[in-house]
Amino acid sequence: MKPSTSHWGAFSAEVDAEGRLRVEPHPADPAPSPLLGNLAAALGHPSRVARPAVRRSWLERGPGPDDRRGRDEFVEVPWDDVLDRLAAELDRVRTEHGNQAIFGGSYGWASAGRFHHAQSQLHRFLNTIGGFTASRNTYSNGTSSVLLPHVVGDTHAVLRQASTWPTIAAHTELIVAFGGVPEKNVFVTPGGVTVHGTSGHLTRLRARIALISPLRDDIPSTVDARWYPIRPATDTALMLALAHTLVVEGRHDREFLDRYCVGYPEFERYLIDTGTDAEWAAGITGIPATDIVTLAREMAAHRTLITVTWSLQRTEHGEQPVWAGIALAAMLGQIGLPGGGFGHGYGSMGDVGDTGPEIRIPSLPQGVNPVEEFIPVARIADLLLHPGETYDYDGEVRRYPGTRLVYWAGGNPFHHHQDLNRLRRAFTRPDTVVVHEPHWTATARHADIVLPATTALEREDLGSGRRDTHLIAMHRIGEPAGEARDDYAIFAALAARLGVSDAFTEGRTARQWLEHLYGGWRATPSFAEFWADGELRLPPGREHHTLFADFRADPDTHPLKTPSGRIEITSATVAGFGYPDCPGHPVWLPPTEAGPLWLIANQPHTRLHSQLDAGDVSQAGKVAGRERIRLNPADAAARGITTGDVVRVFNTRGACLAGAVLDDALRPGVVQLPTGAWFDPVDDHPTGPLCAHGNPNVLTADIPSSRLSQGCAGQHAAVDVERFPEPAPPVQALHPPLRKGR
Repeated sequence: MKPSTSHWGAFSAEVDAEGRLRVEPHPADPAPSPLLGNLAAALGHPSRVARPAVRRSWLERGPGPDDRRGRDEFVEVPWDDVLDRLAAELDRVRTEHGNQAIFGGSYGWASAGRFHHAQSQLHRFLNTIGGFTASRNTYSNGTSSVLLPHVVGDTHAVLRQASTWPTIAAHTELIVAFGGVPEKNVFVTPGGVTVHGTSGHLTRLRARIALISPLRDDIPSTVDARWYPIRPATDTALMLALAHTLVVEGRHDREFLDRYCVGYPEFERYLIDTGTDAEWAAGITGIPATDIVTLAREMAAHRTLITVTWSLQRTEHGEQPVWAGIALAAMLGQIGLPGGGFGHGYGSMGDVGDTGPEIRIPSLPQGVNPVEEFIPVARIADLLLHPGETYDYDGEVRRYPGTRLVYWAGGNPFHHHQDLNRLRRAFTRPDTVVVHEPHWTATARHADIVLPATTALEREDLGSGRRDTHLIAMHRIGEPAGEARDDYAIFAALAARLGVSDAFTEGRTARQWLEHLYGGWRATPSFAEFWADGELRLPPGREHHTLFADFRADPDTHPLKTPSGRIEITSATVAGFGYPDCPGHPVWLPPTEAGPLWLIANQPHTRLHSQLDAGDVSQAGKVAGRERIRLNPADAAARGITTGDVVRVFNTRGACLAGAVLDDALRPGVVQLPTGAWFDPVDDHPTGPLCAHGNPNVLTADIPSSRLSQGCAGQHAAVDVERFPEPAPPVQALHPPLRKGR
């Protein structure tokens, strides 16, 4: 058994004599992730890209926009041939159009390894040949990443240095959890997590929990919580009503607001003048007014922690629930007190509230990008569809550069992005699309050049997550599938063809890079000793920590990084931008679309994003071979739907098929279909284009959360659901596309 790690946990593994992968979780892990069961599919599954492949039309006609991407067949090409062609195309684009015409689209989740981190590899390579147009922020919390500096001055502190779970367990009396604390998400941390501790912390809580969510299972069943089944996209209205109750009953902390905040009087005038009281909010949220008033009084009477999941900001007007949550916590006057205040991301990622070490782990240097152009990460379709057009972003007016070549390694935009039919149109626009992929995902199928990449099981690396307790020596478990190569080997070969080999490799092999990175980080134990041991235990982090404690103790000595040095309940900076969809303080902005049902497109519990959808755990969660959609029994009965039925989920943007499951853990009027089923478009079906596999991003809107952040708004969509008449088209996503021999 050899050691390795993944974003969902450390493990040991071996390939047996029959070629089967055997996996054992790390012995120190009290709650191993079930997602380890997906790993076997990473080795030798039929969906693996076995050899370099080039789309036939690109091979025969050369670069150029083409609406056959995603519909064309592929021709397998020898490595030297495809690398020669790709190097020539990269050189053509940068010479004729400039390096800003290359978009480097990687999203970083491909491996927990710090050297074979696909995003770092791609960026380092592109920087050595003159740079590229980059993306900024994340789909996960891109809205908050832009907002938080304006309100509390420090995104990193809120997202990475939250109050620790032991502190919450010791001091918190009431947790008001907007979006809950979904246990399925806490198994995952970028770079890995060796000891999963969040589930144990939740069982040790003494606090009462108010679960504010349309889904009752957004808190573990082992935790006692009162469920407030709120309508989706209305959390801000509830927060404003809670704040209004505090004001009219005189339960807010005026001393804290005066000393530690700016802009509260403007916010209070808004609450009173617009009448955001409990009766008003009840009609919007579906929460009875008496429950709202009672909850506000309980919050003021107890040590209260207000938490907001990242899912709430991944919506239209997603800035508002985060900002309103901070304002509400400030009105209670408990920010900076142990167990009180505000938290953002508990239940969204495994390291939020963790007590692990805060140590910088060695990683591959990316170099400096000479190109200043960038886009917010969720605006990729706009970049390709609207070159030269302007857009607003955080007080700036920016322009989309013209894109000739898209180079994607380590990501699957046909999972992350919204309105996939629009994204398909966008992918017809560039001259060339290049993808490194282990599997024939939809992104690979919409490329011109597909290069088979190894998985983390097929190479050596160093692995450790944020706040992880261990650095793991990631040994090679199995041999590369087919002709797959490491991203590093691919880029090194391209760098040699483009005359920048020394700048990219610095004369090192992949193993020599591991030794170099480790040796520059620490001297003892030696790399050889570390590699032989298989892991290095890292020193413990702080068990008890309270977010903004220093600021509360002395706001003059420890001011926030906002213009005022205080919490900006009203931001003059944001107000000065003049954005109608994100004014200068929290407000109620209703969603712009409505439908018979609200779809929640949240993270799956059977995989990480779309990774290893072919794995055993992911496949076991399917219904009728498709992603499962949960419906409230009342909504299902009104449509003649029963458990196990294949249903069509649709709106004006698109449609997908899914397998129905009835569950009263959803409030009526809500359906839940997780993201990550590999996109499987059927273009010629009599009912119209649809995804046969159940990818909800054919339904979500490709709109920004606001002009401030341009963040992803893919958490919700207005839809309807109907039984689908047999026969349903088969799922083809896990089978390779039609390929021709060399």
